[in-house]
Amino acid sequence: MSKKEGWAIGIDLGGTKTVVGRVDGQGKVRRKLLIPTHAPKGPSSVKEAVVKAVLTLLEGAGSLPVGIGVGVAGQVDAESGGVEFAPNLGWRDEPLREDLERAIGIPVVVTNDVRAATWGEWLYGAGRGCNDLICLFVGTGIGGGVVSGGRVLTGCSNTAGELGHITVELNGPSCRCGNRGCLEALAGGWAIALQAREWATSDPEAGDLVLKMVEGQTEKITAKVMAGAAKAGDPLALSLFERVAMALAAGAASLVNAFNPCRLILGGGVIEGYPWLVKKVAEGLEDRALPPALAPLRVLRARLHNHAAVVGSAALVLHSLGKD
Repeated sequence: MSKKEGWAIGIDLGGTKTVVGRVDGQGKVRRKLLIPTHAPKGPSSVKEAVVKAVLTLLEGAGSLPVGIGVGVAGQVDAESGGVEFAPNLGWRDEPLREDLERAIGIPVVVTNDVRAATWGEWLYGAGRGCNDLICLFVGTGIGGGVVSGGRVLTGCSNTAGELGHITVELNGPSCRCGNRGCLEALAGGWAIALQAREWATSDPEAGDLVLKMVEGQTEKITAKVMAGAAKAGDPLALSLFERVAMALAAGAASLVNAFNPCRLILGGGVIEGYPWLVKKVAEGLEDRALPPALAPLRVLRARLHNHAAVVGSAALVLHSLGKD
């Protein structure tokens, strides 16, 4: 890796694990480290582990990186790079950028992890070459990002991209955000698990296969379990994912009508577990979105998979600090 090429460190800082990668100017992860986050030990312990991992990746690199990008599951202050609130980490008002720059001596950029993943898919994944797109990541929760006119939208207070909290069903189920009928409350991984547990409990005969898969322990039913059951042809799981697909199509239609993207990119753990959803969402959009907005639209599956936030964090650094 020469200085002319430019490269960056990308970090995906999660509640249970952290991935630190050395990413080149073409978006390729050249080396990575996976470390436990140990959030219960407190912010200082987490930061020390991240610093140690970064220093390990700097060894033998041949040159210094343009900077370090961090994608964190939380709300980030755009100016200070501090983490205002990260529920999975138990953090409030943590000066993440300041502390990392002091410890390592290299510029740091901090962003939300899903926005980081959007940067990755846009510049190096399914969105490459497209300047108007929406990324919708369906995991335990649902988040995303919007690229409009070649710019990632950040919003007035840096919270743009909370796509999982658009209202899809006015009097729908309660969401963890306090609203009702959010897209996440209908199609997020936690909502899928909750609905599946309720169905399996109320109708054990219909949920026979699912209950066997978890040895009768309904608390072990997860979105991943349901995806496996759906692939095996279980009627309960198939019915549930039909509802999930309908909710995603309804939410996506609102986004497509609002932002008129050329591409809608679907990713996240739920999509990885049951890729059939991509086709069903595309079909659902045909009945819901406005024809002029549908005309140029392509619905695609995300390409970077588990590397999206690492690559995207590095891409943000190269874009904002380098010459990329």
